Amino acid sequence: MMIGTGRPGDAAIRETTQAVRGTPGVLKWSGTAILLAFYAGMIIFFSVVSPYFLNVRNFLNIGTNMAYIGIMAAGSTLVLIAGGLDLSVEAVAAISGVIIGIIYRAGLGIWTGVIVSIILGTLVGAANGLCVTRLKINAFITTLGSMSIVRGIAFVLTGGLTSSLLHPGFRFIAMGDVAGIPFPLLMMAVVFALAFIVLNYMPFGRSIYAIGGNAEAARLSGINIDLITMLVYVISGAAAAGSGVLLTSMLGASAPQAATGVALTVIAAVILGGTSLSGGKGSIWGTLLGTLILGTLNNGLVLLNVSSFYQDVARGAVLLLAVALDRLRERGAV
Repeated sequence: MMIGTGRPGDAAIRETTQAVRGTPGVLKWSGTAILLAFYAGMIIFFSVVSPYFLNVRNFLNIGTNMAYIGIMAAGSTLVLIAGGLDLSVEAVAAISGVIIGIIYRAGLGIWTGVIVSIILGTLVGAANGLCVTRLKINAFITTLGSMSIVRGIAFVLTGGLTSSLLHPGFRFIAMGDVAGIPFPLLMMAVVFALAFIVLNYMPFGRSIYAIGGNAEAARLSGINIDLITMLVYVISGAAAAGSGVLLTSMLGASAPQAATGVALTVIAAVILGGTSLSGGKGSIWGTLLGTLILGTLNNGLVLLNVSSFYQDVARGAVLLLAVALDRLRERGAV
């Protein structure tokens, strides 16, 4: 519902929206400067210590490998801005691949599997939204529970086994390119562009910011809070399913254990990019920057042959850094 001009509460909601958003699509400059400086420092460091880092092919690899994370993060950005949380994205991505594999092996066609998997992800998002809005279950508990349920179903359907999925057309999603640009990068670019348009140029996007900033003021302005909240979870579920399609194509297999632990990486990317855990503040381009930072960190550590155990330490440290930055932003320090 559009934010009107002549009803009770309209002035309050306009003030709230402007206060929590700032300049549309842009992070607070000092926070952006810190992130950009950190990213530039990472690039300089890895360029000095590894001769294989600073080249176009490697940066294309970083973007390609992080595309599925970025797609999930774009959907999660809407959820967090609205004051919610979605931990189920990793399980939705996994079961998407499982569904594609099952339908393909049943002879119903690979693209039928892709469509069904995205519909399933949308339904999981709708179920999350219903639990949060109608049953008033905390978003953390709701999505943690749905993550466990969906992951469990994926294991039940496959018996815990991974199955190869090497359909040539399907593999194009991860391995193909258009005019030299990897197709996963194009997918991610389209998703981020759509999210930017929604958040900055549509009444729906303004309602998301308003609900996350001050739900009561949003209610007084006539915004259907339950409907908007439901829709952001539906979008997150669909984005996670689309991400699962890409990930399955990258793996060349449907694996019930795929994307394990990815939810924390997604949340880290979103928060690192400036979206507040408290809701009401955030930028889709900030999320893109956060995703690139995490991808560059992973890539650099791999090029340096750093043990995967230490890579886990580094990712955990970045998550803590992201939360610390969020707290500092809440206090107005950055």
